[in-house]
Amino acid sequence: MIEPSMDWRTQRPLIAILRGITPAQIEAHVEALIDAGISLIEIPTNSPQWLRSVELAVAAAGRRALIGAGTVLNRDDVDALAATGARLMVTPNTDVAVIRHAVERGLICAAGFSTPSEAFAALGAGAQALKLFPAASFGPGYVRAIRAVLPPQVPVFAVGGVTPDNLPGYLQSGCAGAGLGSDLYAPGQAPSVTRERGGLFVDAYQSARP
Repeated sequence: MIEPSMDWRTQRPLIAILRGITPAQIEAHVEALIDAGISLIEIPTNSPQWLRSVELAVAAAGRRALIGAGTVLNRDDVDALAATGARLMVTPNTDVAVIRHAVERGLICAAGFSTPSEAFAALGAGAQALKLFPAASFGPGYVRAIRAVLPPQVPVFAVGGVTPDNLPGYLQSGCAGAGLGSDLYAPGQAPSVTRERGGLFVDAYQSARP
């Protein structure tokens, strides 16, 4: 069993979401993210050949980054992900069976939720972190309210509509970190752009958490 919060304490809690990336592009963008100071990397399952991209990312940077998949919706994808040696699994929803299976396979699970009932169901299934999604629909005030009833040691990540400008507000309201989507990466962009945008998020995080 992986201890809750273990990896979030030792790495900057910003999850790069590389939705739409291809195997040919993955290594260069992983290196760009690590150079920018981001070492939590998610490859969504609705990306082209997502499993191959995960394998390449783990081979290239598995000792320097916590790599895994997002938008994981079923047990088969959990098993395929675990077989790559990846360690991170992120879901968009609260599926107790998928969360429990992922934890049994030794994956660190950040489970998607939007209500207190979903949050506690995910934690009861063994999720080590929670992902508020879509965060932009709720805002920092919702984070502050729900944080009051959640166990203090459980990391909450804001995902969906997070930008360098609004990231500090989520952190100051009780989020441990955030998932970085379209404001970080768009399919086809150059690794240098990923590096630059990643740096903006890191700067925003540092400004809120010096």
